[in-house]
Amino acid sequence: MLEKKAKEKIIKKFQTHANDTGSSQVQIAILTAEIEELTEHLKKHKHDFSSRRGLLRKVSERRRLLKYLQKEDQKAFQDLATKLKLKIANKMIEEEKEKELKEQELEKMIKGENDEEEVD
Repeated sequence: MLEKKAKEKIIKKFQTHANDTGSSQVQIAILTAEIEELTEHLKKHKHDFSSRRGLLRKVSERRRLLKYLQKEDQKAFQDLATKLKLKIANKMIEEEKEKELKEQELEKMIKGENDEEEVD
């Protein structure tokens, strides 16, 4: 669990406006700090399975928020990923590009089938 001062420092660093305490960027930054803290704890206490479960929950929540931010505001997503040095962000960007390519290929295939039907 993060200390109150550490949390306030993170909020000030990543807030989007003066009274911002709950935007996606702030939530992701706080989760990242908590994940780092839990990771260090688990390096010392390998058999602490309840903390491991909490860590996995935080990682999945952060991934969900990152996915939302990527969909809503690509530039903010890129900025946040570089500030926090997130490896997962690069992977998410690649996955998004692959998804777009597959959609384009599918559209081409559908158009090709429609063109063939018109010719017949």
